[in-house]
Amino acid sequence: MDRRDAVLGYYDAIDAGDYDRLAALLAPGFVQRRPDRTLDGRERFVRFMREERPRTDTEHVLEQLCVSTDGTVFVEGRLLTVDGDDLFGFVDVHRVGEEGVESLTTYTA
Repeated sequence: MDRRDAVLGYYDAIDAGDYDRLAALLAPGFVQRRPDRTLDGRERFVRFMREERPRTDTEHVLEQLCVSTDGTVFVEGRLLTVDGDDLFGFVDVHRVGEEGVESLTTYTA
């Protein structure tokens, strides 16, 4: 799986509410670390995105994407409402391996 395509697909799937596609992009042992919580496992993360996140009417606007040689993809962007209101900025650090996106560390501003 191309690292860049996997990460772009990750944001597209979340914004579209396509949780089957999201799950297919994530490795079974996927983990997300963010300032307020850690979500362990692909199923747990997808359940959170589908049923528990505070807002689902959002769009990720990516400003920069950088792919390193070790399987890390760095993304800088903004989270907007579907009406275009700015919620916050973020930097995501994705680790992508043979089985898909293995981990994500999110930093918000």
